[in-house]
Amino acid sequence: MRNNKRHGKKGPNQIFHYSPVEDTTLLPFLYMILAPKSKSDIKSMLAHHHVAVNGQPLTQFDTPLTPRDRVSVNFTRPFAVLRANQLHIIYEDKYLVVVEKAAGLLTMGRDTNKKTAQSLLTDYLKQKDARSMAYVCHRLDQYTSGILVFAKDPDLQRELRYNWDNYVRERSYTAVVEGCPEMTQQELRHNLVENSNNMMVYVARKPDEGRLAVTRYRVVQNNNYHALLDIQIFTGRKNQIRVQLAEIGNPVAGDRKYGGATNPIGRLMLHNHRLSIVHPVTHELMHFEAPVPAAFRKVTAPTSENED
Repeated sequence: MRNNKRHGKKGPNQIFHYSPVEDTTLLPFLYMILAPKSKSDIKSMLAHHHVAVNGQPLTQFDTPLTPRDRVSVNFTRPFAVLRANQLHIIYEDKYLVVVEKAAGLLTMGRDTNKKTAQSLLTDYLKQKDARSMAYVCHRLDQYTSGILVFAKDPDLQRELRYNWDNYVRERSYTAVVEGCPEMTQQELRHNLVENSNNMMVYVARKPDEGRLAVTRYRVVQNNNYHALLDIQIFTGRKNQIRVQLAEIGNPVAGDRKYGGATNPIGRLMLHNHRLSIVHPVTHELMHFEAPVPAAFRKVTAPTSENED
């Protein structure tokens, strides 16, 4: 009697790696390397995440391939897949996972029933090892999108959290603000005070209060109603970008908490688009980017472009 079960067996992973000798697409390449398996079996393997390209599980049959690509096939079980539209993996090794978080998703939370970046990433890691967990190394505000770094063990998490400023080389954000700052580029230096009662952060009015926050911005484009800013931060104070931009009269669009009066796309228009850190284990300088949302540029485009 024929056994139709061709994959999904128990036991150690049996993963084989292949590279095409010329440009092609994924499904024809799989037909060639996995012969004499039937086409229906190969399509099933692809549909059930037994195939990865350059380490990323894929199901798209017409994915283009070049000789520089590596196609991996797991004959034992599916590759782990992050099943979350609000989270995207940028980089992963055996020590760290770097992701792009969507606006509205909490980095972490006490409510175990609520989805957070940490819980979604932990679910993904448990597909590989039931003992695994994602450990938060730093945070983004819930309504800020962009890059987050997680460690795969608690010791590495502690090392990064307590020495974060020593490992970070660049933290860059993109923001859409109301109006346009008077100066096209400026370094903002304010002492900030956090009020634990109402969860707000304020600019200190006395010189001996608060902790110094340093933010540098550059105007990229504007249409007088809104401006697109490229921002670097040199300190990691809570809400510092939002508070400091509000202080100079240009709150982040969509930021009702700190005085924003407009909400052009229904979200806080703040995005962490670039992060450079020294890898805590390999000591390699690593650069990560998360593309600026297209809506940010559209909202701040010159009026003639907005009318198109």
